[in-house]
Amino acid sequence: QVQLRESGGGLVQAGEFLRLSCVASGLPFNNYAMAWFRQALGKEREFVAAISWNGGSTSYTDSVKGRFTISRNHHENTVYLQMGNLQPEDTAAYYCAARPFRMVETTDYDYWGQGTQVTVAS
Repeated sequence: QVQLRESGGGLVQAGEFLRLSCVASGLPFNNYAMAWFRQALGKEREFVAAISWNGGSTSYTDSVKGRFTISRNHHENTVYLQMGNLQPEDTAAYYCAARPFRMVETTDYDYWGQGTQVTVAS
């Protein structure tokens, strides 16, 4: 059974940092592209960042470029999202997702985690 388990969310002040983690189990992690999405209250789920199966390529939505960094650790089957200079508009539930090999910026991912809440106070 595939499981993606996110952690690391919380309440922070504007300008602060958080690091989200997503541990994957039940799938060949080395063969899967990983991504982070977020969904604010009353809004659609949106793409945040993705990383290719081998970590060689990354992609970010424009609003987080220069502030967020996605990375992965194949020994720990974990993907990270380092978030810096957080702003109130970053407040959302953040979800980890996985799909075989090729990363995409749509919601076309096979597996999803339960999400972790990030709240940024002004």
